[in-house]
Formats: sequence, structure tokens, C-alpha cells
Amino acid sequence: MLSFNEILQRIEKEIKNLRFEEPPRSLFRPIEYTLTLGGKRIRPAFTLIACNIYREDVEDAIYPALGLEVFHNFTLLHDDLMDEADKRRNKPTVHNKWNANTAILSGDAMLIVAYQLIGETVSHRLKEVLDIFTQTALEICEGQEYDMEFESRMDVSEEEYIEMIRLKTAVLIACCLKTGAIVGGALREDAEHLYRYGINIGLAFQLQDDLLDVYGDSQTFGKNIGGDILCNKKTFLLVQALKLASGKLKEELVGWLEKKDFVPGEKIAEMTSLYNRLGIKELTDERIRYFYAEALKNLSKVKAPKERLAVLYEVGEHLMSRNA
Repeated sequence: MLSFNEILQRIEKEIKNLRFEEPPRSLFRPIEYTLTLGGKRIRPAFTLIACNIYREDVEDAIYPALGLEVFHNFTLLHDDLMDEADKRRNKPTVHNKWNANTAILSGDAMLIVAYQLIGETVSHRLKEVLDIFTQTALEICEGQEYDMEFESRMDVSEEEYIEMIRLKTAVLIACCLKTGAIVGGALREDAEHLYRYGINIGLAFQLQDDLLDVYGDSQTFGKNIGGDILCNKKTFLLVQALKLASGKLKEELVGWLEKKDFVPGEKIAEMTSLYNRLGIKELTDERIRYFYAEALKNLSKVKAPKERLAVLYEVGEHLMSRNA
């Protein structure tokens, strides 16, 4: 079995070896820039880990893992454009460094590159891998649409929010695990248990992102703290605050959401104070722990020797203790 660090090192090496040398260079430079910004590489890591559970040689999983990472970065590039975000991993976003049109077109090219890489999957596994990837890609679009619709709503329920992040975030993590399992030759039941593990770890992961946007450190988080607050983004924290606040607290909360002219630092401080008074941090922590526990239940059902699942347990613990 490869260790988590060995898997990450292999992924970084393979990403550096990707070449985009076709003209025009102006189309491909933003792709190279996006991929060199770094990131956790957790999605391609999950693909290789899942494959490695069932076979020692993970070579057949390399191309699909790279394709899934390129696809993930494509979604971030377009998300940043739609959100008008200034920073990604402490660097300027593509639409800021170049322009919106470049971000759209280079993002489209990234999607095609992702399909090219996934198309290199060994032929007897290709259809199954393409089917789960295509389903996942469409689901992510559905999740993004829900996210945009939520912007104009003040009555988003917890159930609606969880379904949105399942589609927007968790299904890709689940897809990466199932893809690795398929390439590795896992039993169908095992591949499904790993998919469910990915869904639940993905939900916990996104809720943690919501929490870090308010309570994290911008130097380690890679984005400006309070960015979600400034644009009134419907996160788990805001959804819960709107549900729980009443009386003067509700008036104060809605007042900040409706206020057009404000000092950014003041709004972040006041909204964070409201969250503190409503116990939102503790509530979010509880939901994170719940989904993580569900993920561990899914993992316990995988019919593989415990020692071959050790890396997944290690990665889960790592994700739940992160500050970035």
C-alpha cells in the first residue's frame, strides 16, 4: 500500500508533467496557472487510494485521477467568475489576472481536457467510469444552480442546503472514490460503500469550509475570511441563523443582509457576533461530526482488510482537523 504522502507526491509529479503546448498559448496559460496554484489534491488522492485498496499497481488510475482533478479546478475557475471572487489559494483568480472571457473559454478547455484524460481509462473500465463522471458533472451543475437560486431566498431550509452541497461538492469526492474502486476491480457493493463514504465525508468537508470562512485564518485558508458574509452567501451558518434568530436578533441579522452601504470589516465582525450569540459555530461543529460519523459507518462496510483501509481512515482524520 502506498502512504498518503506517497500518493500526494505522485499526483504532484503527474500534474507537473501535464503539457499544454498547443497554440494559442493564451488559451492554455490560465489552465497551467490554475493547476499550479496547488490545493489539497484530495480528489485525485482518493481515486488512487481507492484503487490501491484492491491492487498494488495504481497506474491504470492515474489518468482518470488527473482528469478528475482538472475537472475540479475547472469548476473552481467558473465558480470564482460567477462569485466575482478576488482570490483563490491566496493568488488572483483567473478572471482577475486575465479577464472574464478568458476565464470562460479556458475553463471550457479545461472541461474538454478533463474528458480527454478520463478517456484514457483502460477500455474494459471506461464506460463505467465515464458514466459516473458524466452523471457527476451534471449533478454539480444542478448544485450550482441551486446555489444561485438560494441567493434571492431568505427561507432556505437545512435540508435544501444539504442537498445543494451534496450536489455541488460531495458527489465529486464520491465519484473520485468510486472511480478508483472501479479501476481497481472492486466488487460493486464495495464501490457503492466507498461512494457513500465520499458523500458523507464531502458533506462534512463543505460544512467545515463554511465554518472556516468565518472562523478560519486567511493566511492558511487561502481565501479572504468573511467573503461569504460580505456577499450574503447562503452557507450552513447563515441558513441556521435565519432559522434560529427571532425578535431583535432577527431584525439585526436581516438589517445587515439588506444593508447596501457598509464597511466590510464591520459587517464581518457584527455577523460573526450574531453567529456567536446564536450558537451557530457549535451547531455547525455538531453537524460536521454527524456526517463524519456516517462516513466511518460506510467505510466499516467495505469488505477489504482493515490495513488496506488505513489510509482512508487517516485521510478522514486529516480532513476533519484541517484549518485550510
